[in-house]
Amino acid sequence: MALHFEISAGSDEPIYAQIEARIRRAVANGGLRDGEQLPSVRALAERLTVNPNTVARAYGELIAEGLVTARHGRGFFVERRHQVFSEVERQRRLDAAIHAFLNEVALLGLSQTRILSRLREIFTGYKQ
Repeated sequence: MALHFEISAGSDEPIYAQIEARIRRAVANGGLRDGEQLPSVRALAERLTVNPNTVARAYGELIAEGLVTARHGRGFFVERRHQVFSEVERQRRLDAAIHAFLNEVALLGLSQTRILSRLREIFTGYKQ
């Protein structure tokens, strides 16, 4: 289980959403591979010092999204199945993510060129 990340209790983003995002990112960049087992709810809750219900909620969201599967008696596993979102929903989620990103970077006062350049650098490092 190569799942190592931190969460921020002081963040505006709910803790369960932070957990979801970190797992999604680990899958996207190859840190977690298809079929790899995730920590148990209790183990991850203890490691992050959060309520187990918070981890269970994050796992539940990832299961609904089709990124994780629960195997009775065995635990939770990464399972990149077919795309579960319609093209319209995928576009809606992309637009929401882009708007959230732009709202964050707008306050930095950086040029569009610098932002796009850095985005390309980081995106290149992600495994597709």
